[in-house]
Amino acid sequence: MTSRRTFLHSAAAAGVASLGLPALAAAPSLRDKRPLIIDALGSIDNINLSAALRDSAASDFGIDARALADAKASGLNAFNMTIGHVFGDGDPYEKTLADVHAWNAFIQRKSADLLLVRSAADIKRAQADGRIGVILGFQNAAMMGKDARRVESFAKGGVRVIQLTYNGANQLGDGSMVPTNKGLTPFGREVVAELNRNRILVDLSHSGEQICLDAAAASKAPIIISHTGCRALADLPRNKTDKELRLVAEKGGFVGIYFMPFLAVGRQPMAADLIAHIEHAINVCGEDHVGIGTDGTVPQIDDMPTYMKGLEEEVRQRRAAGISAPGERPDIVPFLPDLMGRDKFWKLADLLAKRGHSSSRIEKILGTNFLRAADGVWS
Repeated sequence: MTSRRTFLHSAAAAGVASLGLPALAAAPSLRDKRPLIIDALGSIDNINLSAALRDSAASDFGIDARALADAKASGLNAFNMTIGHVFGDGDPYEKTLADVHAWNAFIQRKSADLLLVRSAADIKRAQADGRIGVILGFQNAAMMGKDARRVESFAKGGVRVIQLTYNGANQLGDGSMVPTNKGLTPFGREVVAELNRNRILVDLSHSGEQICLDAAAASKAPIIISHTGCRALADLPRNKTDKELRLVAEKGGFVGIYFMPFLAVGRQPMAADLIAHIEHAINVCGEDHVGIGTDGTVPQIDDMPTYMKGLEEEVRQRRAAGISAPGERPDIVPFLPDLMGRDKFWKLADLLAKRGHSSSRIEKILGTNFLRAADGVWS
């Protein structure tokens, strides 16, 4: 089955132009300051390459010269890269273990451009060196099997973020698409304790509401929701309630807002919707706990018609597998058409500034809020 990372990324400049959307000015003063930019869930692969190339370790996971150039031009300093088992066939543990080894080897081969992030200091180091920090993360904890001690081996392999569930259920509890909304199981509590002990960020994206609340209460360390939206603005299962958002903030954690279809109901979301979700999250959580987790990549798509055909097939596959969420549609692209490409972070900064947000708050949203939360766990 094709992975979600295959399709859920960026729009082409030509595609944006065909929509008749106005170009947005960048924020030169902030750009000149070189603010820290961290994508709490994203990628940098070149979406224009074939799916096989992007998914293969032998082809550098689709991170070619263009991908690196675009990512650096965007100002991105670090990103949380999903690896390992998310859904589908195969043994979750074996798949994930192989991915950890492959990504460690890849980052080592590309050490002139990439740096494996094990600490908050590594992100600052990547910024200073002109490299991009790669935070290895999981979007499912199914690979733990029945042994929570596996967390330690993944931690030693450089994994720094582990999401408890994907959309479905696993042995830790229920994901966002499971009607029973089962909370954190006894085994799930063991895993959370091991994540705390091994200084790995607990990620509650994709989780059902009850497991989110349970895990936030059970964790002895700050937790994150790396990529989500606000249920109060768009009543969809992938978005989080104010109660969930507030509890994460009260625990000293972080909430990343995504650039995804779930920002609006029944229509294509745009940059204005992202701003609305960021502002709502700030009102609920406070400005020290909100940032971005795009769930996308940086390079734009060159061939939009081909992309749209691929998106249609992706949605069909996900629905057939029972892992699709309301809001995923073949006629709604999983990105923001007016906020894409290598300038997307600068455009976001400019939009926030025009809304009256201070430079210091914008810098928090772009990266320092994530860094603070992560440092509280990784140190």
